[in-house]
Amino acid sequence: MKLCVALDLPSEKECLNLASALKGEDVWLKVGLRAYLRDSAAFVAKLKNMGFKVFLDLKIYDIPNTTADACEVMADTGADMINLHASAGRVAMNAVMERLANRNSRPLVLAVSALTSFDDVGFGEVYGEQKVADAVINMSRLAHECGLDGMVCSAYESLAIKDATSEDFITLTPGIRPFGESAGDQKRVANLDFAKSQKSDFIVVGRPIYAAPDPLAAAQKILANI
Repeated sequence: MKLCVALDLPSEKECLNLASALKGEDVWLKVGLRAYLRDSAAFVAKLKNMGFKVFLDLKIYDIPNTTADACEVMADTGADMINLHASAGRVAMNAVMERLANRNSRPLVLAVSALTSFDDVGFGEVYGEQKVADAVINMSRLAHECGLDGMVCSAYESLAIKDATSEDFITLTPGIRPFGESAGDQKRVANLDFAKSQKSDFIVVGRPIYAAPDPLAAAQKILANI
């Protein structure tokens, strides 16, 4: 299991200060939509130059060619892992993997299933009568068939995804509150012990680290318990 720290702070300076504090630790850094729109690909380059592996979390969702174009640009940033929505469908996911196959190297490519802010009620309002758990498995099988490397999912779906696809199919689980911290705006949250039991390959932790009085100590506590 790897720890991926979400750089969701209000300014680039604050994000870089957090990254500097974590330098030398065995962590990945997650660059989300706000940070990327604000700080651009140059921000990813700065993190790479500091020695970090970077997950560029933009959750691309568009028609197939546009999705493939966007994922190619994301790969050009030097990010080590990128993602797109499985809801874009088979043609879009195939287009992305075919486009990236022409490169000398490519990032890991994950599909987003159901956002961890969804419960069954909210999910049903958008996706119809499917329950979250069933939809996530269906999306995961599709992404696996299209050659993606794994899924973004909640810890509650991680083990079921591996059972439905492959032990090697990566699960990255946001919404981790390592030691029972407040869930905030997330719905399907889990603690560290549960994520480990469900064989999550990556856990994404944001507020419990960057909002802590000592972010480095908070990250080190998580690393000691992985």
